Amino acid sequence: MPIDKTSRTFAEQLDAKDPLAKFRDEFFIVDDGLSYLDGNSLGRMPKATLAVVTEFLRGEWGSKLVTGWSDWIDEAQTVGDLLGRATLGAEAGQTLCVDTTSVNFYELCCAAIDARPGRKTVISDTANFPTDRYVLEGICKQRGLNLVLIDDDSGEEFVSPEALSKVLNDDVALVTLSVIQYRSGALHDLAKLTQIARDAGALFVWDASHAVGVVPMQFDRDKIDLAVGCTYKYCNSGPGSPAWLFVGKRLQAELRVPIQGWFAQRDQFQMGQGFERADGMRGFQIASPSIIGMRCVETALSMIERAGLAAIAEKAAIGTDLMIELHDAWLAPLGFSVVTSRDKSRRGGHISVRHPHAQKISEAMRLFADVIGDYRQPDCIRLAISPLATSYVEVFDGFERIRDLVASKKHLEVVESTSRVT
Repeated sequence: MPIDKTSRTFAEQLDAKDPLAKFRDEFFIVDDGLSYLDGNSLGRMPKATLAVVTEFLRGEWGSKLVTGWSDWIDEAQTVGDLLGRATLGAEAGQTLCVDTTSVNFYELCCAAIDARPGRKTVISDTANFPTDRYVLEGICKQRGLNLVLIDDDSGEEFVSPEALSKVLNDDVALVTLSVIQYRSGALHDLAKLTQIARDAGALFVWDASHAVGVVPMQFDRDKIDLAVGCTYKYCNSGPGSPAWLFVGKRLQAELRVPIQGWFAQRDQFQMGQGFERADGMRGFQIASPSIIGMRCVETALSMIERAGLAAIAEKAAIGTDLMIELHDAWLAPLGFSVVTSRDKSRRGGHISVRHPHAQKISEAMRLFADVIGDYRQPDCIRLAISPLATSYVEVFDGFERIRDLVASKKHLEVVESTSRVT
């Protein structure tokens, strides 16, 4: 007799045969009873990070002082290569770990537009992450460009090849989308969409913030042009940890970023007059990277490399399947609906569910049920499995508590939240 997939026993059996289960013990977990389903927003801290940062403070910054820069000067490249190798399917010399996602996004979008002179159109979509849309608005206003935003009215927030093809023409300089949509969790077809844009003569900048560390990407194989992303979600590197940018080798000599910093100067310590750009990825670095932050990235990415992205992606698929099973059995009768695709090949590590009282429920989950997800306008709650840190039982417990919370109408006791963070 097949086991009930909505039973705790089923979740326990998944944990028992999970090849990644041992990694949970490598994370700093204060409250083992907390169901933390928000690793798509901020990942848990690896225990090793405590030791690595402490050792850096004592043994490097504290003791070496400025002489430490002889060791630190190239870390944006070496950590970038690790990130590219472990998560992007990218050979060395194409990824930098530095700055913030927004700065990197601005830099690469400007570089792409400048590399297509005479073209006056930029394409994105209405469901793209707000910062990306705001940066694009600013660039287009400053340069007198036309910003076209694709609107998917199906609710899935997915840009199909057909939808992109309809708005492409020989005036388009840049197309930019998120690999995984931040709200709906929809996963785009990178290779196909990039090639469609390339056939029209446009460059493509991907924002992989909600995909890196959980979705297998093959940038070299798929001939990805340009990409950016953060490291504090599934990469577990801490709030505000250094972001990254990727520039395919075939484009590195062609592109020029708008901020010419001294780390990109060919003879950096000559301090000479006039900017002479360094070759390769060093030419895309603005200034001094956060070495402390980079050590956090290196620690967490080494864990991902040990685990293997294929195994991580497989657990994300199983975990989100479990979420949908539990939703259908427990939450759908309470007025919830699933926004994210039911096809595991079209989603990453989180699902998004809708409910008319989503904001109150999300707040009540934290206050009354010891479950942390997050709320996104206008009516969505995002729930994630972060494969290295999250157990299947943790997912089960979280959904069981959400069910009981809403069934009891306890969420209606929530008054307006005083926190700006949802």
